[in-house]
Amino acid sequence: MQANPIKGQNHQFFIGIMSGTSMDGIDGALCAIDENGISEILVHTSASFSSALKELLTELQVPCENELHKEALAANQLAREYADIVARILKLASLQPQQIIAIGAHGQTIRHQPLLHDGIGYSLQCLNGSLLAELTHIDVINDFRSRDIAASGQGAPLVPGFHLAQFGNAYYPKAILNLGGIANLTLLHPDRPVLGFDTGPGNVLLDEWIYEKQQLRFDHEGKWARSGKLQSDFVDVLMQEAYFSNPIPKSTGRDLFNLSWLKHKITSSQVPLEPQDVQASLVELTARTIVKELFQYLPDCTELIICGGGSKNHYLLEQISRHCHILQPSMNVITTQELGLDPQTIEAMAFAWLAWCFYHRQSSSIAEVTGAKGPRVLGALHSK
Repeated sequence: MQANPIKGQNHQFFIGIMSGTSMDGIDGALCAIDENGISEILVHTSASFSSALKELLTELQVPCENELHKEALAANQLAREYADIVARILKLASLQPQQIIAIGAHGQTIRHQPLLHDGIGYSLQCLNGSLLAELTHIDVINDFRSRDIAASGQGAPLVPGFHLAQFGNAYYPKAILNLGGIANLTLLHPDRPVLGFDTGPGNVLLDEWIYEKQQLRFDHEGKWARSGKLQSDFVDVLMQEAYFSNPIPKSTGRDLFNLSWLKHKITSSQVPLEPQDVQASLVELTARTIVKELFQYLPDCTELIICGGGSKNHYLLEQISRHCHILQPSMNVITTQELGLDPQTIEAMAFAWLAWCFYHRQSSSIAEVTGAKGPRVLGALHSK
């Protein structure tokens, strides 16, 4: 939890709320955003889901009985827990609801199926935006993916536009890596269009496997993975997943990368595996898929800036750095902490910025990233 003084006066206040694929909880950020869209974080706070909500959201990740009823109740409860985060932010900042322009709220992804089924597909983020507006007395903007999908896009990733605004001025080729449940890259080059895409699993399989075997929510600093032995043959089996060789634009989620997928790969590999060896191999999978596609689409990259909850996994960061330096020994691999921004705050900041874009009717999507027909104003408004 943090609170910072406001440094500038030419700004508007927006709150961003993010709960990601790893389902490790909720991050909230109060941002002062200037007329150029540059964000300054003033307050950050986070909380775990209530146990009942996490159980319900976990159940909704796959087809289940009475889904519509369960999703509606989960959407209501998530709005309540988001509202608690907003109340905490306002208290820390000594602000009133009327001083906040809007809340940008992601919701919890329970299906991500762009371009499938009928050629349009969908992406469903569970959240009752109207209830959140009612509870907070602040305008709420959510459902950021649907407009891009309607324009034949992937609806993801959403953060490259924010990365460009916040970390732009790409005088040299550089990349931003968001290590959430799913890992995604933003590629910035002074002479080329911005690119961005999901590389595959970030924390999601690591978290699910350690919970399956040790009932822990995450592998603290990657210590359990570090204790295991990398099984290269098993990694080769994992790498056979077609998603890893698909061209961009592309995005993915728990629909593909989940515990059932992993167990199937373990069974089909016929390689004797200790649980910690699986964890070590999953770290290798994440690192290898990230770096492979980083250098495929930005071969002259000189700097990789890492953010997201996965940046706390020291062993994972070591392996990403190792793979980078094999291909580019002089590459600078850092986290946003070295730029003065807590890596855990970046996605919540991004949703504050997405709300700012909607409020000003500016496009926040990048067609080269999502594959949409063109840039679009993303989001849907729930008035207070």
